[in-house]
Amino acid sequence: MSKAPDFWWQPGLSLKAVLLSPLAWIYGNVAGRRLMASAKSRSKLPVVCIGNFVVGGTGKTPFAIALAKRLREEGLRPGFLLRGYGGRKKGPLLVEPGVDGAADVGDEALLLAEHAPTIISADRPAGARLAEGQPIDVLLMDDGFQNPSLAKDLSLLLVDCSVGFGNGFCFPAGPLRAPAGKQILKADCLILVGDGDAAEEAAHLAGRRALPILHAHIRPQMNEALGGQKLFAFAGIGRPDKFFASLKLLGYDVKRTRGFADHHRYTEAEVQTLMVEAEEEGLQLVTTAKDMARLATRGEEMFRWISSRTEVLDVAMEINDEDRLIGLVKESLRKRSFHF
Repeated sequence: MSKAPDFWWQPGLSLKAVLLSPLAWIYGNVAGRRLMASAKSRSKLPVVCIGNFVVGGTGKTPFAIALAKRLREEGLRPGFLLRGYGGRKKGPLLVEPGVDGAADVGDEALLLAEHAPTIISADRPAGARLAEGQPIDVLLMDDGFQNPSLAKDLSLLLVDCSVGFGNGFCFPAGPLRAPAGKQILKADCLILVGDGDAAEEAAHLAGRRALPILHAHIRPQMNEALGGQKLFAFAGIGRPDKFFASLKLLGYDVKRTRGFADHHRYTEAEVQTLMVEAEEEGLQLVTTAKDMARLATRGEEMFRWISSRTEVLDVAMEINDEDRLIGLVKESLRKRSFHF
């Protein structure tokens, strides 16, 4: 996957967006019709979908982890279902930490598997069937909101308050996965992530449907090993600049940065370049947990070397009014019990 173009996130029209708008119109119509199609399959387990409007990251994975933690505190047994983007295996399979690598199941699956049973499957209904045989009470589906193959009991739609819908165009002219007005029709709750006013349109669409609107924040976690160091930050995530900004906001001395495409599969040459440049300039390498999952599970010596010399800045999702969110989840579970 190539890096998302900057013009996607710039408000107003740009020449590139205008030139790509015919393709965006076609894509948006096809995606919109697919989104509105009836679900082809329903799991025996209640399914809570965590999705977003746009291509790229809005914090779905840390949100899923935070929700799973709270559900366990409520006495439930959550599990995760996701496609396994970036991995070569199609599934369905139960992820085994320490056995499976990011090249097999994707970086997100490895992070989720540290917290609850995690299943990857390109075929979501097949993955749900595998989950039914695991110690799982509620299935948290990370992404897959626009995929109609598996029925959702509750759909939580996240939006980043700093970028919102970007330029408002559908892919490839902009970041929207489908027209926003269509997507909101399939949502049960809007989660505003972070600060800023770029999500006002999303909040307006949700308000017109009287959907619950909750807030959440991604909180970077301090890493004592980075204190007093001059840093070389690199990341292959949806928006690398957001990671770099987080480091600076925490007061770290970031001297160099390098961004790669989301789920980037690093080459030995790239890893060597990062290490040589850091060594020459006396900089400490730092990256994200997702990037480290991809690096640390590679077998080559070069990747073991950079993994041992790179620090990670972890993040955690803080969900405001978490009790209300849990109430929504429990209500969807009650409806499912009544249905059966």
